[in-house]
Amino acid sequence: MLEALTGVGLATSAGLNAYIPLLAVGILNRTTGLIDLPPSWQWLSNGWVIGILLVLLAVEFVADKVPVVDHVNDVIQTFVRPTAGGLAFGAASASDTVMVKDPGTFFTSHQWVPVALGILISLTVHAGKAAVRPVVNATTVGVGTPIVSTAEDIGSFTLSLVAIIVPILVLVFLVAMVIGFWTLLRRQRSRRQRRRAARSFT
Repeated sequence: MLEALTGVGLATSAGLNAYIPLLAVGILNRTTGLIDLPPSWQWLSNGWVIGILLVLLAVEFVADKVPVVDHVNDVIQTFVRPTAGGLAFGAASASDTVMVKDPGTFFTSHQWVPVALGILISLTVHAGKAAVRPVVNATTVGVGTPIVSTAEDIGSFTLSLVAIIVPILVLVFLVAMVIGFWTLLRRQRSRRQRRRAARSFT
């Protein structure tokens, strides 16, 4: 069950930032004993792969903090983040970690299941992020965009580490994210209702 939580955490992280969880898995496998990728996933810790992911991360880091550009980036990432989530979940469910010493037993009969779940989870998180970002841009006139984007990056990084080291805490992060998304959307609906009421009054 813990490998499933690790996979869910990494896939959720990929929904916020496609490259952070893949880099976390690759770098930690290459430099520490916190995660041990099976042979079929060792390519994630290849130096060239890590280098390419770092470049892509740098591009997204900048693009996601500029109003309007962040929307274009979200459109492009609609394909990238779910793919990254599927890869992250698939790698995690087959890896030894500090908490999981018998990986793969949860998905023994259907190896495609973790990849499919990762894609679905990342796509859902990405959709929520893409829905919330225009609200932030509109209500803060773009000022809140880099702040929210930075918070998402920090959240993605933290969640990636937590998913590998203490996967049970992934549940806490998921609850906090759902509450955060729901709160922002409720506020936006409330603002729209007030504006409509004001227009009808005038």
